[in-house]
This record gives sequence, C-alpha cells and structure tokens, in this order.
Amino acid sequence: MFYGESTIAIDDKGRFAVPTSYREQLSALCANRLVVTYNPFERECLWIFPLPEWERMRDQVMQLSSFNAAHRDLQRKLVGAAAHIELDSNSRLVVPPTARQNAGLQKQVVLLGIGAKFELWSEPAQRARQELPIAELDISDDMRQLRF
Repeated sequence: MFYGESTIAIDDKGRFAVPTSYREQLSALCANRLVVTYNPFERECLWIFPLPEWERMRDQVMQLSSFNAAHRDLQRKLVGAAAHIELDSNSRLVVPPTARQNAGLQKQVVLLGIGAKFELWSEPAQRARQELPIAELDISDDMRQLRF
C-alpha cells in the first residue's frame, strides 16, 4: 500500500525519480513495471498503477457495457490512454509527452501514494485542491461513519 506526498522535479524528457521509500516495494510488487493513464475525474492528474493492479482495474473497466456513453468515456480515458512505463537504472519513470501535456505537468509535480496506485499532479493544481476543504454537502454517508 502506497501513501505519502512527494514534490518532485520532472525534466524536459518527462523523467522523474521515484522516491526511495517506494523503490523496494515496486521492485517486489511489479518488477518495476507500471502503467500511467489519465485520471478520468480530475484534469491535472495522472494515475500510475503497478502492473498487477492495473490489470485488475483494466479488466473491470473493460467488462462495462460499451453501449453506455459514460462507460465508453471511462474506457477511453483509462484504457485507451494507458502507457506501460518502467523504472530505468536510475529509478526514474518517463511520463509520455501527451499525458504530461494533457495533465499540465511542468517542472514540479506532486506524487501522492493513494493505496494501490499513485496520483501524479501538477504542483499548482495539487496545492489548490489540497487547500480546499471538503464541503459539508459533499460528505457521504460512508464518510460520516468514519471515526477519527
């Protein structure tokens, strides 16, 4: 399970170093093979999955009926835009140019460990999102049952 927030520099070729704290886990979990794709719910964010988790998610999404327009959109954004990526010898990942451009990723990005996947945000977008409190109207019944 991944958790934590890291601000990372991304170079002109789209490479960024994976934080040391994740490297051993990624090696054991997926032999450093991952998949990057669009976050279908937030524009300035990409999702990065270890390969086994990606395959599980991909299979679920592709089982949805393509007769439903929302299903097709989800399939396009997640599966159609997916790209296999692998840690290089310097423990870096390369984000494809189209994904970087569409997510608005610049020199600084924020990598968030979110359970079974990572989110890769443009730094300004993540900071703006982080500053917004969850509105009372957005609190679900499931959230109300949580005990902190």
